[in-house]
Amino acid sequence: MSQTSYLGWKVDFSRPAGEPALLAPSSVAWRVYKNQVALAIGGVAAVLMEFAEPRIRSGVWDHSVFKDDPVGRSRRTAIAAAVGVFGPASAARRVIQGVTNMHAGVAGRTPGGEAYRALDPELLDWVAATAAYGFLTAYDRFVAPLGPGEKARFYREGDAIARLYGVATQPRSDDDFLAMAGRLAGRFEPHQIVEAFLAVILSREAAPGTPRRLRLALARGAVSVVPPLIREKLALGPVWNLTPLDAVTLRLAARTAERWIDRRSPPCQASIRLGLPHDFLYRRPAEQAALLCAVGIESPDAPQAA
Repeated sequence: MSQTSYLGWKVDFSRPAGEPALLAPSSVAWRVYKNQVALAIGGVAAVLMEFAEPRIRSGVWDHSVFKDDPVGRSRRTAIAAAVGVFGPASAARRVIQGVTNMHAGVAGRTPGGEAYRALDPELLDWVAATAAYGFLTAYDRFVAPLGPGEKARFYREGDAIARLYGVATQPRSDDDFLAMAGRLAGRFEPHQIVEAFLAVILSREAAPGTPRRLRLALARGAVSVVPPLIREKLALGPVWNLTPLDAVTLRLAARTAERWIDRRSPPCQASIRLGLPHDFLYRRPAEQAALLCAVGIESPDAPQAA
């Protein structure tokens, strides 16, 4: 099925025919977001970095179903990300507006008494930045290295979606992200919620049928993506160190995912919607450029070989 549901809306990634996504199929984002292993590693890393900030941690814990259904909540977040990147632009805007409307009512105080609002620009900026850095770094480390130009493109591409969420400041590079983390570092702290989240990642609930060895490698891989400054603040000790076996396991899984074609997946369905072959993203760069030209989609920056 090409349809998926989010916030009560049905989103069909294959229709309407010809409707563009917010991001072009030649984007670095389409390449990164098609890899489910990189998204899993980067997504866990992003949550860890978000939870380092007490206002975000309290907002998620107090105003969502995360504490009761962390896996379900994480999956819905992944669906929203897929809609933003691969969905028809009209559907993506509806979903993003729905998320923003939902967040508009999220406000409260941390256990330390500090007031927070989910739509606080500083918090929106940090959430968006952790997601971008997490997904990009996971792909770069475990799937295929990306050059400085490709990374810069990825960060620029994120503007189209980030603005719709109300994000004011997006990093333009890894260094920008690390500088943002440095400015917030005085606020970061360890918390039992972070430990509880990692315990869920290690559980069968997070990935039924997945060997514990792989779940542990994924958790350690996510921690390895977290910059040392934030990891130290979260007190994620040596037990979370990525071992050589972990690294090999994750690279094998991620590179297998890079070749695994599921015609029902959002990237394949989105390609069909634009008149491209369902396996467009799995073809060589020269073929991709020719296919884009054939259907009249401009590709000023042809994707580089993975």
